[in-house]
Amino acid sequence: MTTEKQIALGKKTALISFLIGTVIFGLYFLTSNWQLLFVGYGFILIAGIFNIIILILTISKANSDSENRKKLLKTSGLMLLNIPILIIYAWFAIMLTGNMRITFTNETEYRLTEINIVGCETKSIVELEPNESKTVWVGITGDCSINVDYKESGEEKSEIVAGYVTRGMGQKINHKIGGENHLGF
Repeated sequence: MTTEKQIALGKKTALISFLIGTVIFGLYFLTSNWQLLFVGYGFILIAGIFNIIILILTISKANSDSENRKKLLKTSGLMLLNIPILIIYAWFAIMLTGNMRITFTNETEYRLTEINIVGCETKSIVELEPNESKTVWVGITGDCSINVDYKESGEEKSEIVAGYVTRGMGQKINHKIGGENHLGF
């Protein structure tokens, strides 16, 4: 393979790996679909093996082509930049699996006050106007349930948000306060 083709292959490999990894991570961030974690793990394995092979070939070419060594080593460096990006994505995915991202929407006709999210980690929302939504990240500290307590026209009310969650079970969910909710877990 010519040096220019080797450089082009290394750059394309780095770019395509970055883009596919970013799309998988972005979809997971937006949906919290746990199946995307397995897609991501599979992609890391396949792309990792392919990237290592291309990297070894590029470094070998740099050793034998002193005239283009600098370009080949720059290409190798570009390929290696995907490693810290992978670590950042993996760290963030682990963080996401340790949190429930709950969007609370006031489905009542009244302003809700003193909204407390209890269980796992305690969080609060000062108030929600009718049809207003706010997202709260609740850390999963172990086996627990998540409830929401609030006041509607001065009357204290409580609802179950998640009957059971545990570490690694982080999800993105919507909870309609005073509305119909479907607990899918």
